[in-house]
Amino acid sequence: MQRRQAALGRAQIGEATPIEAAIKRLQLALDSLEASAERKLQTDRRDLALADQVHALDSDRAQLAAELDSATARVRRLETANRDIAQRLDAAIETVRVIIAGETR
Repeated sequence: MQRRQAALGRAQIGEATPIEAAIKRLQLALDSLEASAERKLQTDRRDLALADQVHALDSDRAQLAAELDSATARVRRLETANRDIAQRLDAAIETVRVIIAGETR
């Protein structure tokens, strides 16, 4: 009985009983757990968004690589055609020179 009266006396003057203190600690722990769970959820959402961005960038990279390969092949074909045309022009110029040189003799 004396303990109960002492506990009531403490509660009345602002001191918390052990149960009240435990309830407060439990509430603080639950609040902390809830905040931690919310932070984890936000982190998971950010991670998912980043994974989506990485996937999109990888897809873009693959498409750009294919386009680059195509452009590189086209450049090679144009370089080959350019060399062929240059050789033909050189031959034509030489033929014209030979004809002009023959006419001037």
